[in-house]
Amino acid sequence: MKNFLHNRKKNNQPEVQKTGPDGLREAIDSADAILIGGGAGLSVSAGFDYNGPVFREKFADFIGKYHYADMYSAGFYPYPTLEEEWAYWSRHIYYNRYVPIPNSTYDDLLRLVSGKNYFVLTTNVDHCFQKAGFDKERLFYTQGDYGLWQCSEPCHQKTYDNEETVRRMIEEQRNMRVPSELVPRCPVCGRPMTMNLRSDSRFVEDEGWHCANDRYGKFIEENAGRRLLFLELGVDGNTPGIIKYPFWQMTMENPDAVYACVNQGEAYIPKEIEAKSICINGDIGDTLRRISA
Repeated sequence: MKNFLHNRKKNNQPEVQKTGPDGLREAIDSADAILIGGGAGLSVSAGFDYNGPVFREKFADFIGKYHYADMYSAGFYPYPTLEEEWAYWSRHIYYNRYVPIPNSTYDDLLRLVSGKNYFVLTTNVDHCFQKAGFDKERLFYTQGDYGLWQCSEPCHQKTYDNEETVRRMIEEQRNMRVPSELVPRCPVCGRPMTMNLRSDSRFVEDEGWHCANDRYGKFIEENAGRRLLFLELGVDGNTPGIIKYPFWQMTMENPDAVYACVNQGEAYIPKEIEAKSICINGDIGDTLRRISA
C-alpha cells in the first residue's frame, strides 16, 4: 500500500479548514454521509481493556495456572479439556459481550451521528455498537461476534446465539471447568462448536454477514460522489486492509471526501491526503465527549 496514492496531486484536493476536535465536529456536521471505521482502540477507550482490572480479577485462577499476559493471548491456549476451555471462553465472552459498556464513549459517538446518513464498518466483535443503540441495519461486523458460535469444522454455514448457555456456564462452572453437558456441540455433525471469530479459513460468513456486506457496498456506492466523512476510530496495524487502507484510498478517489483519524498513539495520515484530513492523537472517548457535549 506504500504507493497506493501515486500520481495524485495534493493541491487538487479540497483542504480541511480546521483541525483537532473542533475540525472533527465541523466535518461531522457538514458531511452528507459518514462512514465510521471502528477498531480495537475504540472499545479500549470505552473501558474494555484485555489486560486491565477485569482480567486480573475475573481470571485470577487461570492467570495463576497458566501465567497469561492478557485475555487475547489466553484465547489461543490449547486447554487440556473442553470443559476447561469453555470455562475460560464463557468468561471471556461474558465480560466482553454481555456486560454493560463501562463509559459513555459509544453513546457520545451515537449522539454525534444520530439522524445522519451513517454506516459502521468494524473489526470489533464485542457488540458495543448495538448495545449503544446503533441501527443494526447500519452495521457490518466483518470479523465475527462474541455472541455467536459456529461448527468447528465447519460442516455448514450457520451461526448460533450463545447468550443463554454462556450465562449458565458462568453460573455453573467450578474449579475452572464447566459441566460436560454444557459443552456446545454442532447440532448437525456433533463436533465441538467454536467461536464465530475470523482467525483462519474456517470462519463462517453466514446469511447475516453477507447481508451486512451487501448493505456496506450499497452505502459506498450511493455516497461515492457526495461529501463523505471517513471517520476512523482506534484502528491499529493488525488488519489495516479492512478499514484503514480502504479509507485512505476512497478519500483520495472522492474529491469531496474528508478523512479523520482519532487514535491514542497511532494517529497518522499519508501525505497525499494530508490537506483533506483531520488527525487527532488522543483518547477517543475524551475527544467524543468534548465534541458531543
